[in-house]
Amino acid sequence: MFAGLRHSLHLTYVGLVLMREGVFALIPRAEVPPPLRPLLWLLSIFARRDAGDRGQRIVAALTRLGPSYVKLGQFLATRPDLVGFSLAKDLEALQDRMPAFPQAEAEARVAEALGKPLADVFDSFGPAVAAASIAQVHKAMLRYGDERREVAVKVLRPGVAKIFTRDIKAQHYVASLMERFSAEARRLKPSEVIETLERTVKLEMDLRFEASALSEMAENVAQDPEFRVPGVYWEATARECLTLEWIDGIKLNDNAAIDAAGIDRVALARVTMQSFLRHALRDGFFHADMHPGNLFVLRDGTLVAVDLGIMSRLGLKERRFLAEILYGFITRDYMRIAQVHFDAGYVPQKHRVEDFAQALRAVGEKIHGRNAADISMAHMLGLLFEITGLFDMATRTELVLLQKTMVVVEGVSRHLDPDFNMWKAAEPVIREWIERNLGPVGKLEEFGRDTASLLRAATRLPEIVERTDRALGEWEARHALGGSLPLEQRAAPAPRYPHLVWWVIAAALVAIAIRL
Repeated sequence: MFAGLRHSLHLTYVGLVLMREGVFALIPRAEVPPPLRPLLWLLSIFARRDAGDRGQRIVAALTRLGPSYVKLGQFLATRPDLVGFSLAKDLEALQDRMPAFPQAEAEARVAEALGKPLADVFDSFGPAVAAASIAQVHKAMLRYGDERREVAVKVLRPGVAKIFTRDIKAQHYVASLMERFSAEARRLKPSEVIETLERTVKLEMDLRFEASALSEMAENVAQDPEFRVPGVYWEATARECLTLEWIDGIKLNDNAAIDAAGIDRVALARVTMQSFLRHALRDGFFHADMHPGNLFVLRDGTLVAVDLGIMSRLGLKERRFLAEILYGFITRDYMRIAQVHFDAGYVPQKHRVEDFAQALRAVGEKIHGRNAADISMAHMLGLLFEITGLFDMATRTELVLLQKTMVVVEGVSRHLDPDFNMWKAAEPVIREWIERNLGPVGKLEEFGRDTASLLRAATRLPEIVERTDRALGEWEARHALGGSLPLEQRAAPAPRYPHLVWWVIAAALVAIAIRL
């Protein structure tokens, strides 16, 4: 009861902020049931007169509501299937910038996290150079043996965990109400969105996870000459602080500085897109927040990604799905794309593959025979989301996040090179992955994985046989005695067909072997 009251009070405050910033005034009256239109009018008249356009109103409201709502807005910007591409574009304007908390408090938190005085670790510890909702970053000089190294120290904001816990509970409550009363909401799974946001934020609030992500990606890209991530100094890293290599590079949205440094922007655009695709397809582990503020280029043209707080993974099934879809669009093989959806179980079997392929053609043909500058990836994905909705395809959060990141990366690449053609840049990476994983070598590796799974299953055969024998004995006892006696009072005779189970298992193994 008290939890419900707290949620109600918190949501009342949220409603007042939305009302004051003019968000309710943005709702089209025609889409509101007639009995509620007077209420909508009443809520609209209290909006500030200088509230601005739609994007400004929404950004202002979420910023006033605090860091967890800023995070929610940024996360919803990655879910155009849920909020639409137009609103997702507005939400991209949300800047996760907060006032820095005091220098003395930051230094005390780092010393406490590392368990030693700050002077024992750093020669100098400068003021914050960036401050966001979860943490802020300081430039410092680390003592590294006999050397001194420039580093960036990320420090967790005080009290942030308590704020996020409170607000996310309220967001869960709203999502559950939406799913209770809306079939479309049940398809789009807002509760799953909030759960994903909650997991993401929890990981972000333990900076050791970001350190781990940096370490894993560094291993993945060790042989990639054109891309890297900052190194982690583990001896100066803990749950509440992360110390990593200071990157002295140029942000990817500063074309003038890139040109002045003599860096080839056309090549850099290609490297940006191809690096992202390699991480997603080859490694199944990619940076899901690759906006220009998180990307730097060094003087030698090397691309460096920072702030790995939001990462995402793709299993082999999802990677194959992605590669097949992109390759299908590149080669205009819409039947192949449709079949991949059905084989993955993403589209219910009640629909026809041919109908789905026809719908996909309406999306794919828009990108062929046109100049690269005229192709809108965002518009194409919007059509794709609309079509998958018509065919009852359930939302796949990890795929939506990947698709949205792809749109962002394409935007970064196109800012560097206005004539950038995503499909031309993507084709060699996708072709290489398909040849490697769906060709003879890939089939051999798949056979090895299936064989290993079969052997693991074989180790459980005695347990399966014992359980099956027991079930058969209970079934025969129940039917032989008419089920009139309690089970514990019946004699459980041996199964009439003791070898039947072995024959069933043997047949299953033969079938698996034939499939392999």
